[in-house]
Amino acid sequence: MYTVAVVTDFVAQHVLMDGGSGAENEWHSHHYRLEVRLEGEALGAHGYLVNIEEIDARLADLVARYRDRTLNDLPELAGLNPSVEHVARVACEALARGLDAPNVRAITVKLWEKPTAWAAYRLEFSSDELSKGVQS
Repeated sequence: MYTVAVVTDFVAQHVLMDGGSGAENEWHSHHYRLEVRLEGEALGAHGYLVNIEEIDARLADLVARYRDRTLNDLPELAGLNPSVEHVARVACEALARGLDAPNVRAITVKLWEKPTAWAAYRLEFSSDELSKGVQS
């Protein structure tokens, strides 16, 4: 299995809504680090799994949406506690939508909210999804 990964970082704010997280239940910032990993068994005609420049651009667009924002205010997180787990899932699903990479079998987003703590979310694609080039 081949793996290609791209990493970026951004600062964003949130307020956890569980009532039991102490200071995390107050508005605060994190310097997040986001890694997207794409996996597949076969390379394309040019010898690569995915166009890294496309992933860089998609990641830049996604991070621009989060950077310097309060994550609680984003529509895709409406009604959710903006935990690192939920943000990782939402980011992973956003990066997968419309991705033109027919050899990619899985995408994982790993999101650190501090150097020693992270959460990840992984999407796997069926053979049928791959043959259609549709990943949503």
